[in-house]
Amino acid sequence: MPARESAVDACPGALRLHAAADGPLARVRLPGGLLTGAQLTTLATLAAQFGDGRLELTSRANLQLRALTDADPTVLAAALTAAGLLPSETHETVRNIVAPPLAGATLRALVAELDRALCADPALAALPGRFLFALGAVPLSADLAAVPVDETFAILFAGHDPGLRVPATDVVRTLLTAANAFLTERAETTAWRLHELPDGPSRIATRTAAALGLPTLPPSTAVPLSADATLLGIVPQGDGLVAVGALVPLGRLGGEALRLLGTARRLVVTPWRGVLVPDLTVEAARRWARALAEAGLPVEPATRWAGVTACAGRPGCAKSLADVRADADRSSVYSDGLPVHWIGCARGCGSPAGAHVRVEATPDGYAVTRQPDGETFTGDTAHAVAAARRN
Repeated sequence: MPARESAVDACPGALRLHAAADGPLARVRLPGGLLTGAQLTTLATLAAQFGDGRLELTSRANLQLRALTDADPTVLAAALTAAGLLPSETHETVRNIVAPPLAGATLRALVAELDRALCADPALAALPGRFLFALGAVPLSADLAAVPVDETFAILFAGHDPGLRVPATDVVRTLLTAANAFLTERAETTAWRLHELPDGPSRIATRTAAALGLPTLPPSTAVPLSADATLLGIVPQGDGLVAVGALVPLGRLGGEALRLLGTARRLVVTPWRGVLVPDLTVEAARRWARALAEAGLPVEPATRWAGVTACAGRPGCAKSLADVRADADRSSVYSDGLPVHWIGCARGCGSPAGAHVRVEATPDGYAVTRQPDGETFTGDTAHAVAAARRN
């Protein structure tokens, strides 16, 4: 894939605010999607004090505060730091680490270790804000991933498996070596992602293996792919406890639902703009499921919001041609087919990595296509979307 025309990285962060059409936007990175209820309450307080009172869930399981017109950046940074949400000012936009929402203890420990080591490497502050690490199989296009295979971890480079296998104790060192290799190969280019470098996966894998003295062998075991399942309702964790999963319609969290989630001990934000309340007994999970549903967060798989996402659209984005969230709300019905993503322009912000239905606003209305084959579906938007999801 050709590199971008510009090397300027304008990816927003908690300190580097984005000038959105509805006011400054702050993105708070949550490695592994993990945060506490107290941290969520801090963000809710900041959103109410400085922004529009809501939190926005992203496709990488981060949280955003919008319309921060009256925000004092110094006060914002101090509050995030005190809450443990801003451990490094120099590396805050590069803490892009995703993991399966129900990751076990080993993967959760690796998330924390990678986050600490990443922030401790001065050179890696130069990583682009879109560069993504993954620990475990996730439904996202990671630049570098470590996925459990048998008793080791497979190191993947933009989804490619060169046969590099390491034990859990070497995962973080290997990923950081690969990230530094990317920075070396990226010099004098405008590439933001590993796959944008010509022959990027092979070049970075070769440089990484050479730096660490590791062999690359033909893979003997296939790397497991993400099930890409939306976790809703009461789901087992594998340790005797359960979690409750809920969707946040169109990724906008506020009101009673936001207050309720702030009472949880621990939370996991998911890449499909949902949230998990983990580490519960079955009885506690039943109470949480009822409370979340009453607060407006769907917990049943048959919800019309299952698989439905959207970009910010109007009025938050000046480039958008439509209020895609309002249109998605009017048009969405339950379907168990492909996920559908509504977008306000051709940039396609937040689009899923895999097969999905793309609903793109144009000057003449919405264009409904199935990705990646590009098949077009015409007619009334709601019916076109429903047909595309079924096929």
